[in-house]
Amino acid sequence: MAIQFTELLNPGNGNLPIRVARGHFATSHSHINYYIDLTQTKYKLSEAREAAVQLASRFKGTTIIDTILCLDGTEVIGACMASELTKVGFTSVNANRTIYIVTPEHTTGSQLIFRDNTAPMIVGKHVLVLAASVTTGYTAQGAIEAVRYYGGMVVGVCSILATSTECFGYQVTSIFRTQDLLSDYESKPSYECPLCRAGQKLDAMVNTYGISGF
Repeated sequence: MAIQFTELLNPGNGNLPIRVARGHFATSHSHINYYIDLTQTKYKLSEAREAAVQLASRFKGTTIIDTILCLDGTEVIGACMASELTKVGFTSVNANRTIYIVTPEHTTGSQLIFRDNTAPMIVGKHVLVLAASVTTGYTAQGAIEAVRYYGGMVVGVCSILATSTECFGYQVTSIFRTQDLLSDYESKPSYECPLCRAGQKLDAMVNTYGISGF
């Protein structure tokens, strides 16, 4: 059976819709009862630009940023954020600065590494971590640890979607909160999943690339 999506639009977030499907889904870290599809926001320029404007506004006047570390395929949003942050204006502390847009490499053990040619964009730099979503926090935490290991300074964590306002000691700035969109949203380890206990089969596997139904 095809997975049915519903489009939601939060008041106050401009023309930035979110597509959601209810069901039983498995990520690499947890089981969730809703899949929230951020594909359009990540890859459609108009939506990526809108997301970038909203996120950049939270950092423009207060935070020096040398590098935006893009996770989960958020490079388009990261580039739009850099453009927004470097615009000339009295409220921007990044006006006319060069901002690097970097994507980490993942090893087979899921560790994040930077090669010799990209590491200088992290070492000694003020790094903003940008993720599509911060739910379990494992991915963002791995990015924070990698930046610290390579001698960078994490200045913030931001995402399109988040379940909490804190990750690994850093405030998470997000456009959407799952609680605001879906009051009954749940993310549980597989061994605590109420849908598994009720005998409900998985509808799909999901990860940063998208969804694969059975």
